[in-house]
Amino acid sequence: MNPTMIQFFHWYSDGDAQLYDEIKNSASYLKELGISAVWFPPAYKGAGGGYSVGYDPYDLYDLGEFDQKGTVPTKYGTKEQYLNSCKTLQKNGISVIVDVVLDHKAGGDEKEKFHAVKVNPENRQENLSEPFEIESYTQFTFPGRGEKYSNFKWDFQCFSGVDFAEGQEEGIYQIINDHGEGWEEMISDEKGNYDYLMFNDIDQRNPFVREELNNWGKWYHDQVHFDGVRLDAVKHQSPDFYKEWLYTLRANTGKNIFAVGEYWAPGEVNLLEEYIEATEGSMSLFDASLQQNFHDASLAGAEYDLRKIFDETLTLVNPLLSVTLVDNHDTQPLQELEAPVEKWFKPLAYALILLRKDGYPCVFYPDLFGAQYTDKDKEGNDQDIVLDKVEKIEELLKARKLFAYGDQRDYFEDANCLGWVREGDDEHNGCAVVLSNKDAYSKPMEIGTRYAGQTFYDFLGWFADKITIDENGWANFPVPAGNVSVWVPEN
Repeated sequence: MNPTMIQFFHWYSDGDAQLYDEIKNSASYLKELGISAVWFPPAYKGAGGGYSVGYDPYDLYDLGEFDQKGTVPTKYGTKEQYLNSCKTLQKNGISVIVDVVLDHKAGGDEKEKFHAVKVNPENRQENLSEPFEIESYTQFTFPGRGEKYSNFKWDFQCFSGVDFAEGQEEGIYQIINDHGEGWEEMISDEKGNYDYLMFNDIDQRNPFVREELNNWGKWYHDQVHFDGVRLDAVKHQSPDFYKEWLYTLRANTGKNIFAVGEYWAPGEVNLLEEYIEATEGSMSLFDASLQQNFHDASLAGAEYDLRKIFDETLTLVNPLLSVTLVDNHDTQPLQELEAPVEKWFKPLAYALILLRKDGYPCVFYPDLFGAQYTDKDKEGNDQDIVLDKVEKIEELLKARKLFAYGDQRDYFEDANCLGWVREGDDEHNGCAVVLSNKDAYSKPMEIGTRYAGQTFYDFLGWFADKITIDENGWANFPVPAGNVSVWVPEN
């Protein structure tokens, strides 16, 4: 079967410890659609307690088990609910992908004093002060958990920078510790050096920290038996660290754990290639550039040349390590990297990631289930957002499961209408896909002589009329204006 992942949460997913049960109860529905992997939100206790989305990790060993940060369950549920959800998915043949946030820690238990240098947030290589003593929440003692699972205590030696110093104005403070001068080396020189992202930045040069994170990876797998990891903010972490961490995780578990990293650099596919090279191909990456192309195409309408949709993308240059997506929790409306794909274009975008041979597609929760939420915009005004389920998303997923197999032939000669065929294989029939960002079209394409004389129908149901493949394996495949059609054999 064609692998397909779903990100089963968004930034505003409901709290009340319900999400894990929702995932568990959706297992058979997801299986029916051909979804083969579920990406869970970060499952450990965040500094925000029961309100934390999970990207402010406090205690990696607290999966909703201990009374910490004002709650036992996380926003998504208890450890027991989490493990039950994972087991139910795996019984249904669906892989579990866990979200791993090892760039930073938040919500320290106690303050300590140490020396630091204040740096320019726009160029972290530029010091704004001489070294001086600051006080910050860099001690993590986990009083709610004690020493269960691990007795490791985090202190300032474990971090390279903080954004809080008692009595000082907001800023970025580079810690002077024993494990390496300055920031860690990154692939890009954005902001001088983009090692520091937020909260207490973990210093992965510290051998004790590396050992603890390696031990935690094995412990986490022993709890959950996950099949893959989604690695948060790899842009801000040393490739050497993740190369070692993934090697150790795979060796310790005896499993070829799947890994996808979030290196968000739309339009800079060269940086993604450099990161892949530096990590020796040990992880896939999300194709941020393709997502940006979808966003741009959805805004430009008929002005967008669809032949350029894969230009400058990871899917074009390294399809085997590209995870494709239409939207995620960072690009959705009112979020930091807001770049949502317009509603009319989403079926086209999903056809482009689900029905072609390149890339590993990831579906976004609101696109399958819908979502609504309220948050403040950049001006501080409340905005009500309604995200509708994508039109025909279930049919597109089923078309991937049933028909997106075999050799692919592209018909990309028209700026406003793309087409391609999948010939099928020994076990599956193929399909013909046509999409338009302008008028209704009818595109002549060759599906292959094995289908000569056969009748095809539009799997998405836009056309009642059927078409017959001629003796040479050709037919004219129609598409409605600004939409997509998927033509499949009637038998």
